[in-house]
Amino acid sequence: MKAAVMYRHSEIPQYVDMPEPTIQNNNEVLVTVKAVAIKHFDKGRATGKHYSSDAPKENGRIIGGDGVCLLGNGARVYAVGVDGMLAEKAVVEKDRIVKVPDGLSDAVAAALPNAVFGAAMALKFKAGIQPGDVVLINGATGFTGRVAVQIAKHYGAGKVIVTGRNPSSLAELLLLGADETISLQQEDEAFITALKQTHKAAPVDIVIDYLWGHSAEMILACLKGDGAWTNFVRFVSVGSMAGDLLQLSAAILRSVNIQLSGSGLGAWTKGQVKELLTVILPEMFALAAEGKLTVKTMEMDIHRIAELWEADVTGGQRIVVTI
Repeated sequence: MKAAVMYRHSEIPQYVDMPEPTIQNNNEVLVTVKAVAIKHFDKGRATGKHYSSDAPKENGRIIGGDGVCLLGNGARVYAVGVDGMLAEKAVVEKDRIVKVPDGLSDAVAAALPNAVFGAAMALKFKAGIQPGDVVLINGATGFTGRVAVQIAKHYGAGKVIVTGRNPSSLAELLLLGADETISLQQEDEAFITALKQTHKAAPVDIVIDYLWGHSAEMILACLKGDGAWTNFVRFVSVGSMAGDLLQLSAAILRSVNIQLSGSGLGAWTKGQVKELLTVILPEMFALAAEGKLTVKTMEMDIHRIAELWEADVTGGQRIVVTI
């Protein structure tokens, strides 16, 4: 079968022939793959740079961890692969399958789940979002951030504040439900002043952070209290696009009723993952099928994998590889 494979000592996957995978136990099923989204997560795992992965094998590793596929009876489902997913055939686990509703394209069904993982899990389980909460999404102009804006509103956020660098993308977020934008392109002092004014007018309850690094340092500094009562702030780290480290003043932790946590592989309970696959993701698929949750995708055929791997994707889009 044809597959997109990453070899050791390589930074770009190749479109090559690979042996068809085989089922190892009763909880596995062989599927025909239709579409797989390419995320930063997949790129990190493919090269061994993500914390959940090891180095590529000498004889190659099929990239991609999830996607839309067909079961033997023709049913169209989203599934998580046992191993690599970006191939004509893949093995998936039966308890990690979600039916794709009619009216939802393969591309959207393949692209949406990872963003739901990175948004809904943080909002629902780590931040414990409640109706009326003020939510700040740091780095919202990317694909997952755009989904997070819409899910926050769906979960009842009273106000959604977003940060980002791209002016046109920030403007688009207002159309997706954001109430206020704060540019990260301005000088630090201007950014801090704007956020402090916003936080004073409507105290932030939740921060969903996709950047970490310096922007997170500035946000945490804006949350610092002065000895008076503060509201309960839940700061959830989901990504680190701006750097893996930051400096955190102990005074912030002592002056604010704040909870710092992370949302990602290893940070969720088995029960939460089960709810994700049986309740949350089906709900988000239904919203997308009804046009109430929108995303932008760019479809490319698998034989172009080497070309698209380093493609410059802008405007909050996500590349989806079709097979």
